[in-house]
Amino acid sequence: MSGCTGIDKPPISILMAVYEPRMDWLRIQLQSLNAQTYPKLRLYIRDDCSPSVPFERIQSCVQDCISSFSYEISRSEKNEGSNAVFAWLTEHAEGDLFAYCDQDDACLPEKLAELEAAMTPETTMAYCDLSVMDGAGNTTVASLRLVRPRLCFVQGEHLAETYFFRNCSAGCTTLVRAKTAKRALPFPKDTVCDQWVAIIAALDGKIAFVDRPLHRYRIHGGNQTGILAGVTSKQTYYNQRIAPLRERLALFRRYTKPSLAMESFVSGRLDGKVFPVFRYRALDPVEAKFELVMHILPQPVFRAVVRQISK
Repeated sequence: MSGCTGIDKPPISILMAVYEPRMDWLRIQLQSLNAQTYPKLRLYIRDDCSPSVPFERIQSCVQDCISSFSYEISRSEKNEGSNAVFAWLTEHAEGDLFAYCDQDDACLPEKLAELEAAMTPETTMAYCDLSVMDGAGNTTVASLRLVRPRLCFVQGEHLAETYFFRNCSAGCTTLVRAKTAKRALPFPKDTVCDQWVAIIAALDGKIAFVDRPLHRYRIHGGNQTGILAGVTSKQTYYNQRIAPLRERLALFRRYTKPSLAMESFVSGRLDGKVFPVFRYRALDPVEAKFELVMHILPQPVFRAVVRQISK
């Protein structure tokens, strides 16, 4: 009987960061959370001091949409950025499992139930594929694989080194053990928290993948992340894709000793040295190839290549 009522299920806390939300999209996301079939949920929402959307309006929307489980809503005293807000939520939330959540997407009703079902005792994180929708809510891509053909969804053990360089699990598609997420604190300033939590989860145990698009990701032009988002020159590429490796590696050393290959590959990329990047290119073949070519491309050609890739 407990299998039907959910008495034996671990509690899941949904952690949502909000900033300047478009209210119709926020409402759609909240309604999709309220429709989840998983029986033991709690929602934590934190508004990152939105300057033009009144906090009372966000509170009212949550109150209107969430009726299936309890929730807590709070507001930052100043704008701190998504990493800081998700860190605050991770620190303050209770529950056995954490589901990180964006404000403008939508979840299939069975998303959290299927992710939780994939969590064996050895599993520290489960994630799923996603579909893509436009600003009007129309599905434009049925699977992320169709727009990122080089993407490889990984699962299993000993994946921390893989995740250190390549994140294949968007935070909005993940379910993470709370103790693992809290162990990942503090989050790095220059690495998206999704990737950092996945790195620590891969250090702590197994990663599971549910090969279904259980999440609907909205691409609307204002998204924070994307392929080469914000890259306009070789310098901005270095600042956004290479420089953060220094902080990431320093934090990684607090948890475990990096391999010689990992140390050499990172230092080679930071210092612009071709030989170690080529030698250890297997750690991140796509980025290594791109950076090796980048060295010989004139700046105008590099910019044209980035524009084409971003499309």
